[in-house]
Amino acid sequence: MNGKIEIEKTSQKFLSKKLKYLSNKNGFLGIDNKFNFKEKVVVVPFGLEKTVSYGGGTKNGPKEIIKASHQVELYDEELLCEPYKKIGIKTLRPFKIDKDIRKALSKMSKINKEILDKKLFPMTFGGEHSITPGCIAPFVKKYKDICLLHFDAHADLRESYNGEKFSHASAIKRCLDFPNVSLISFGIRNISESEIPFLKKNSSRINIFWAKDKNKWNLNKFKKLIKNKTVYLTFDVDGLDSSIMPATGTPEPGGLLWDETLNIIRIAAKNSKIVGADINELSPIKGFNSYNFLVAKLAYKILSYKFLY
Repeated sequence: MNGKIEIEKTSQKFLSKKLKYLSNKNGFLGIDNKFNFKEKVVVVPFGLEKTVSYGGGTKNGPKEIIKASHQVELYDEELLCEPYKKIGIKTLRPFKIDKDIRKALSKMSKINKEILDKKLFPMTFGGEHSITPGCIAPFVKKYKDICLLHFDAHADLRESYNGEKFSHASAIKRCLDFPNVSLISFGIRNISESEIPFLKKNSSRINIFWAKDKNKWNLNKFKKLIKNKTVYLTFDVDGLDSSIMPATGTPEPGGLLWDETLNIIRIAAKNSKIVGADINELSPIKGFNSYNFLVAKLAYKILSYKFLY
């Protein structure tokens, strides 16, 4: 049996016909409650932390991203507007996350399915990277083909880790259990020997832009690879260089910097259809709010590029 996440049809109701939101002021970006808009985006805080293998604290990531987002400048000097006014962003109220990882991922799938059924864009804040197979399950059913745009220090192609098939170290492998998922990864600089055979066997649907080759990346090739694709974006913050993002359980040197990261996302937004996203693996460090702020601004940039390009 593979590791596919199935959406439970008989599980208890999580959302009613009307999604349960935080007030604007308490949600992502802390927008004034007087500002009224029709949402296009639903932010899902999902602080799942079950399989971390080094540093912990990812369960606190979502609330700290939302808290830091209240300090993000709403005007974008690149796009020459306040993007949130053109987008409309609502944030789900916090909710209980099941202790059993399979039940938790099933709930994640159910949430995203309800958001998609309302023709809205889900942006999930993790939590550990093991959320992504749950996030992507309803997209796999909705679309004929999905390209996973993956930012990470690690390939995450292990069949299992410490006996767990739904480990954060197996997140991308679980996504690739779906035959209609292809993969473009950026920033990979950590892979185990056990992952190499799968990588070689699936070279026709996996493209990796290795961090060691960063100075030689051909972004025109990337543009062609992603052209007109339906894309789900998953961003593990350890894909960023540890000099700007040490607030993660498994920091790695030699990673992506801010401007080059935005350039890749900009190319994707201009040339493909991004239909959903998650950002994961932030482990907040007390007293170092700049790292939480970076992730909050990254989330705003992803949404701004998605809807304004």
